[in-house]
Amino acid sequence: MAFVWAVQAQAAEVTWQKDIKPIFDKNCLGCHGKDSPEHGEFQKDKKGFTEKGIGMRMDSYIHLISYVGWPYTGALIRRLDDGTSKADKKPGNMYEHLGVTDEERKANLTTFKAWVGSWNVKRWSDITKEELNAIKAKY
Repeated sequence: MAFVWAVQAQAAEVTWQKDIKPIFDKNCLGCHGKDSPEHGEFQKDKKGFTEKGIGMRMDSYIHLISYVGWPYTGALIRRLDDGTSKADKKPGNMYEHLGVTDEERKANLTTFKAWVGSWNVKRWSDITKEELNAIKAKY
């Protein structure tokens, strides 16, 4: 019985390759793909890039995870959040891009939340060690 439970838990585990990358490729790649600037370059002309519909590069696990854990702790979470995790209850500016319909956005957000594990909008300076250790974000 324990073996069956372990297999089911493993099958349900959300990973970058299996679950997040397909969502990202469908909904985010157009603005955050391999031709997008690295974070530092983006910051030099943030307004210019955003006016052109270009965001910082996030098309790989290593790029995306830096906006979850470190050094840009919680940035992805703040932008994808539907507002339920924020004091002002306003959705993040990228929530609308998680899908075409509200149902699709909610489903994709649920997948992202399961992947991250500790859905926390805090920045590096405010997050606790326990909250940081609760981030799953498996490859």
